[in-house]
Amino acid sequence: MSTHDLLLAKFEAAASSAAAARPEVDPETARELMREAATMLHDSLALDALSDADAAVVVRRLAADLTDVDPAAALRASSVAATEDPSGLEEPDVVARTYLVCATVLGL
Repeated sequence: MSTHDLLLAKFEAAASSAAAARPEVDPETARELMREAATMLHDSLALDALSDADAAVVVRRLAADLTDVDPAAALRASSVAATEDPSGLEEPDVVARTYLVCATVLGL
């Protein structure tokens, strides 16, 4: 599965979960916003420096962070966590920087 397809799948699933958990969130609007975020990240090449394994980890975490009540804080926390607990990551420093690049691309 390409990174773009993974982004779309994980982001749309996260949007649906967030809408189900928070009644004030319109499911279609949430999915539309997450599709747009996935496209922006893909088009910006923000994830291109990652290995396939690290990209899969980052995409899953991004999906959760972007549906958090405070996505900017969640992305910053993920960046810090990548270097503080790098287990399972091939290049934790690259992962940490990628979260910050993604925040910048998305205007967070």
